[in-house]
Amino acid sequence: MDTFRRRRSSSDAEESGVYGSQSGIINTRVRIYTMLTIGTILCYMYYGYQSSGFRGYQYKIFGTVKAPNNEFPVAVPEPHTTVVEVDVTKTISTVFEAAPTLAPGKSNFWLANMEHRGVAPYHSDKKYQVFRNVFDFGAKGDGVTDDTAAINAAITAGERCGEGCDSSTISPAVVFFPPGRYLVSASIVALYYTQLVGDPLDMPILLASKNFGGWAVIDTDPYDPPGRNWYINQNNFFRAIRNFVIDLTLMDPSKGVGIHHQVAQATSIYNVIFKMHDSEGTQQRGIFMDNGSGGFLSSLKFYGGDCGAFLGNQQFTTINLEFYNCKTAIYMNWDWVWLLKSIKIRNCGIGIDISNGGPDDIHTGSVLLLDSYIEDTDIAIKTFRTKESTPPAAGTLVIQNLVISGVKTTVSGWKDEEIFGGNEKGRNTTIPFWGHGKGYSDHLPHGDDINVVADETVDAIPVALKDSAGKILERPRPLYRHITPNRFVSVRAAGAVGDGVADDTAAIQEILNANGNTPPGQKKRIIFFDYGVYRVTQTIYVPPNTYIVGEMWTVIMSSGSFFNDAKNPKPLFLVGKPGEEGTVEISDMLFQTQGPAAGAILMEWNIRSPQGQNVSGMWDVHFRVGGSAGTNLQDPKCIKKPDDQVNPHIDDDCVSAFMLLHIGKTASLMMENMWIWTSDHDLDSPKHEQITIYTGRGLLCEAELGPVWMYGHAVEHNVLYNYQLANTKNIFMGVIQTETPYYQSNPRALQPFPPVAEYFDPDFETVCGTLPPDQVSMCEKSWGLRILNSTDVFAFGAGLYSFFENYKTDCIEKRECQRTMVMIDGDRKSDVVSSRSNIWLMGLVTIGTQNMASWTRGSGDGEQVSVSALDNNRAGFTDTVGLILL
Repeated sequence: MDTFRRRRSSSDAEESGVYGSQSGIINTRVRIYTMLTIGTILCYMYYGYQSSGFRGYQYKIFGTVKAPNNEFPVAVPEPHTTVVEVDVTKTISTVFEAAPTLAPGKSNFWLANMEHRGVAPYHSDKKYQVFRNVFDFGAKGDGVTDDTAAINAAITAGERCGEGCDSSTISPAVVFFPPGRYLVSASIVALYYTQLVGDPLDMPILLASKNFGGWAVIDTDPYDPPGRNWYINQNNFFRAIRNFVIDLTLMDPSKGVGIHHQVAQATSIYNVIFKMHDSEGTQQRGIFMDNGSGGFLSSLKFYGGDCGAFLGNQQFTTINLEFYNCKTAIYMNWDWVWLLKSIKIRNCGIGIDISNGGPDDIHTGSVLLLDSYIEDTDIAIKTFRTKESTPPAAGTLVIQNLVISGVKTTVSGWKDEEIFGGNEKGRNTTIPFWGHGKGYSDHLPHGDDINVVADETVDAIPVALKDSAGKILERPRPLYRHITPNRFVSVRAAGAVGDGVADDTAAIQEILNANGNTPPGQKKRIIFFDYGVYRVTQTIYVPPNTYIVGEMWTVIMSSGSFFNDAKNPKPLFLVGKPGEEGTVEISDMLFQTQGPAAGAILMEWNIRSPQGQNVSGMWDVHFRVGGSAGTNLQDPKCIKKPDDQVNPHIDDDCVSAFMLLHIGKTASLMMENMWIWTSDHDLDSPKHEQITIYTGRGLLCEAELGPVWMYGHAVEHNVLYNYQLANTKNIFMGVIQTETPYYQSNPRALQPFPPVAEYFDPDFETVCGTLPPDQVSMCEKSWGLRILNSTDVFAFGAGLYSFFENYKTDCIEKRECQRTMVMIDGDRKSDVVSSRSNIWLMGLVTIGTQNMASWTRGSGDGEQVSVSALDNNRAGFTDTVGLILL
């Protein structure tokens, strides 16, 4: 991330629940999939949901264009529908949650009742406190005392990164709120590298006072009086807010915001309830997000307000958001690509508004709505996209598996045009697939202006990726809510040091051997990594049935010659051996390298989840290579050298890793909110200078059967590629994000890691060798996404960016920073849809690249097809395609 980008443009069921038992809401999930052939899809969309009162809209469809060999025959519409309509008993309550039941300050949650031994090894104060309880700083939580000062004192204690400090990794803080009603009269300012954590068993209430004088109850990036932010919004990393109720109902309804959330990667809001006025004159907003480069939101509820979530960010993933009685549930101020999954909207005026800017200046790039439900709402989605609107690709919308009930208009357009009709109250109708945008396939290689792209859309998603109700599987992060503190094993208490100096290899391995691999029938133990930097000089093996949770983002750092042989790469964290089965859960951890580590694979994941058991995974786990204290990969050693033009010198001390994450052939896993980053700038130096660090590969997935899920996932700044899928299947991505290294093409991707066939590395000399000499340097750059001989891949949102040519941004406007961003190679056919590979790239967004994607049509030496960014795919600063289907 850089200042350049500032422009707008479960464990056991009882142990890992999201909400405490106080919830008075019984969620009714409507997950209805309709088995449809191409002909019946065409007929029900073309003629409408006649039997349900649903008013459809004429559209174009993949399959209505005559294809070679008649693989996609023209379907003949018939005047009837096979849509299944189900009446669902509504057991929804909009009664607000009860106040905390425990006495203020008392908590039964394990995090509050264990000894905290975390250390910040690079902080000047050796007694620096990582874990803070707001009651220790004077908070009362009685709903009467003003707790603002006490809460902010808990956050700011010790020398921390506040106003005037752009970023710092040396002063982490976990700020814990026991149950209580915390009256606040001004903003709680969440400083950089801070986690605000409430008790999930009895969620604390942040109660804005009648005379509240701030802008937002929680502010992640305050404005100073001249209107400047404390932090550069695209560099505002490493933050978490979870387990709170935020109540604005004492305030004047004409003002009030729950959370001002202007953030970037490695950030999250999780398990938060927003209560606002629901009167006609309310102007309150639950979340206000005006800028940034994120990010992840999950398990949030919004009651009342003018707008539940006011959103503006480059790319974002949002899961399980519920809205009740909002004037507008979601207002999309601007974005590049945004995934809304498992959204539930009830009794709102407008569900999702993506109309900002009007048809002549649409501010929304693309929105993807997946597995969602909208009930008793006037307009489900409001858009101003038309055939003549500008930019031409802006306002791209893709809907998959949306259930509506009592929705007057599903999609409303300019001047209240009914683009897509609604249905009657009390009846549920499933919309399998619909969209505004441009689509490409083998049979539409030059794209087409389409309203809908549909081709066996429901059945195309493999069962392996779905839950029992037919939705794409989710698994919220495990909170271990009801596990007692004596079942948590502190690694520092057990002999590890975590000071960034001691070799903790043996101690950590001994702890994992003793407390991992829980035998069947026994209560698991949770290995708790107290905050620290744990230096490791050999591979750490994580056995099956092991549960790891960090404090803040506890750091595991590779170090030494064991990890510095590029011809013999070694994993830092080996999660299972090939073929092993079991459950592994890792949350709130961070992995990095120290000094030269040309042979380091930060993690190799081989564990496969047994059939019928919880899927293994990682939640809020991040990889950060270089650019932070202790790594020896910082300014000035690895400072950028853009003027070194001829045979650029590569400093071996700045060659940081062989690969960041390797998902093995036998693996399956869930990943949620992961930032896998080779640093482009120094987070801890006073000037935060740009640096040049070389990591060979980003994420390589070889999972032969999968399934693999990636929610809110990013991989950035790696030499050969960022994402590569090889010989794999059953992959879900939503949203993924990449950036090409800022230094390329000085040197090009040929240096300093020669291709290794064993890892399916790209051969740039072959790929680029036939091009005119003036285009070779544009070609020899890191792939954003490379898909090799793989099937059943579903990317619901991909923001793949190339901002620089040798640290200069002049190449963006002409799309000359990079030749091609996505390469799809191989003609392997899916077991689910035998006529194709079943690869879906929805909401593909690129910057600075000439060709957004490229593939070979047919097998062998077939025609090379490329999607040009300049093929009317402009969406403002970005280029956008609604769907590529192969």
